[in-house]
Amino acid sequence: MIPAVLYAVPAFLLLIAVEAWSYRFAPDDDERGYELRDTTTSLTMGAGSQLIGFPWKLLTVGLYVALWTVAPVVQLSPTSVGTWVLLFVADDLAYYWFHRTHHEVRLFWASHVVHHSSTHFNLSTALRQSWTPMTSLPFWLPLALLGIPPWMIFLQQSVSLLYQFFLHTERIDRLPRPVEWVFNTPSHHRVHHGANREYLDRNYGGILIVWDRLFGSFAPEDTAVRYGLTTNIGTYNPLRVATHEYAAIWADVRRARSWRHRLGHVLGRPGWQPAR
Repeated sequence: MIPAVLYAVPAFLLLIAVEAWSYRFAPDDDERGYELRDTTTSLTMGAGSQLIGFPWKLLTVGLYVALWTVAPVVQLSPTSVGTWVLLFVADDLAYYWFHRTHHEVRLFWASHVVHHSSTHFNLSTALRQSWTPMTSLPFWLPLALLGIPPWMIFLQQSVSLLYQFFLHTERIDRLPRPVEWVFNTPSHHRVHHGANREYLDRNYGGILIVWDRLFGSFAPEDTAVRYGLTTNIGTYNPLRVATHEYAAIWADVRRARSWRHRLGHVLGRPGWQPAR
């Protein structure tokens, strides 16, 4: 089972090239644009993510099928419009909590921090993905228990990723207000990638932004966004980009003086430190 997003890779690369060329013909002093080393790292991270993620997804198919087989409700029909509507809403809600958890629990953040490690924001940033897809497993399993066929779940995950690719750009300003209110947009996602204090841990949505409005994690784009991490890692080495936060967790755990502190470093919020 080949993820649908792989078929879009040639289009992704073409659009990245088009966006990069657009900065040569229509530069903007307020936008970061592209930097060769940064883009190369993003593309390398994306390639590694797919190489690791494809066999991992094959391993998880059996688990989804098993849960779908024992679903406490009737197995839903893929020919029903209602099934597709339920899938869209349930997948987007699952993505919201997956994303929020990966910002609020350090062990999960160690996987997701890869995506935020660039100080640029462009279409290539969308491909800067984690090499540890295992952290996403729990969040979509309930969809199989709802009776949604596993192939539909994987397809909708790919649709969501395709949509989110186009969010990673500074070339699009704000969209019409009704669109901005309901859907995740480049403006909302720029906020999400901001290291500004007022933008930290905001706008977790995938396709919809209504979950952020509902759960109190929404912030509008009001001031210029500073991209990257609160403390940037200063490297283009893909291996370090993929593992630096795991290494930092291990160092903190080794220095900790109690099991409570060790658990805090692993399961607390990023930046957690024991009270002095």
